Amino acid sequence: MHLSKPLLRSGPTVAAAAALALSPAGPAAAAGISVSTTGSTVSVSTSACTRINGQWGTASLLGSGQGSFSQGRQVTLTGTASGQSAAWSDVGAGTYTVIVMCSDGSTAGTQAVVVSPVSSPSATPTASPTRGVMGGVGGGSTDYGTVTLVAGGSLFGTGLLATAWYLRRRARPRHL
Repeated sequence: MHLSKPLLRSGPTVAAAAALALSPAGPAAAAGISVSTTGSTVSVSTSACTRINGQWGTASLLGSGQGSFSQGRQVTLTGTASGQSAAWSDVGAGTYTVIVMCSDGSTAGTQAVVVSPVSSPSATPTASPTRGVMGGVGGGSTDYGTVTLVAGGSLFGTGLLATAWYLRRRARPRHL
């Protein structure tokens, strides 16, 4: 199959056009919000809000059953003109939506976040074996029941008999 040169040359152009179409455009998309989780704490940061009457705006953390901004856990944004942030602590495991509303009534952004369950370290450490793995005695298991030993012995014996039968049949000469 022969590809023409114009088709080959248009490949990078088409890829660049697709990348531009999918990339965020302009300052509104670059403003957005950034949400992160650390344990049971969810934090959000933005640089999209401007200070009006001494306030930057509010951020709301919505659970799965909450549908509007006012139903969530709201906190006031703090920070400077270069960046504002808010945080929620003791957030349970689940999927949440973070919405940031600036003081001028505009939405800085909305983003979903998943909070993983926090696992606490074990109170008592588990004991390690004193002699390590007993490799020559069947691995890490030491106590076999009678049924396990009989089943293993019968499998071994069956395999041994099948091997002997196969080798004996191959050793016989075949006559026409």
